[in-house]
Amino acid sequence: MNTNENIIRDFVTAWSRLDVKELSAFFTDDGCYHNMPLQPAKGRENVEQLIAGFLSTWTETEWEIINIASSGDIVIVERIDKTKTTAGNVDLPCVGVFELENGKIKEWRDYFDMATYAGAMKA
Repeated sequence: MNTNENIIRDFVTAWSRLDVKELSAFFTDDGCYHNMPLQPAKGRENVEQLIAGFLSTWTETEWEIINIASSGDIVIVERIDKTKTTAGNVDLPCVGVFELENGKIKEWRDYFDMATYAGAMKA
C-alpha cells in the first residue's frame, strides 16, 4: 500500500471525529473539494467552511471503505458514508477521487446520488 493510500485512509477515519480543523488540515492551501452535484469549494478556507456546514448537523459518522486503489498521486475510494444528523440518517454510497500533492489533498471529487442524501433528510 502506498503512502497516499494511507493518507486517504487516515482522512476517511478522521471524519468520525467530526473535527473540522483536523479535516481541513489534510488539504493543500489551494485544495479543492467538489461534491459533484454541487459547486466546488476552492481553497482551504472554503473547504473548511463547506465541511463545517456539514458537521453542524451531523451527530455521528463512520465511513466504510469498500474498495481503494491508487496510482501515483491519485487515490480512488469506494465508500459507504454512514451518517446520523439532526435532520435524518443516511448510508450514502460514494466514490471519491483524490489527487494528492506532497502528502496533502489537492483535489477531492466525490460522486454520489444527491436524491439518496436528500431523501433521508427530514428538514
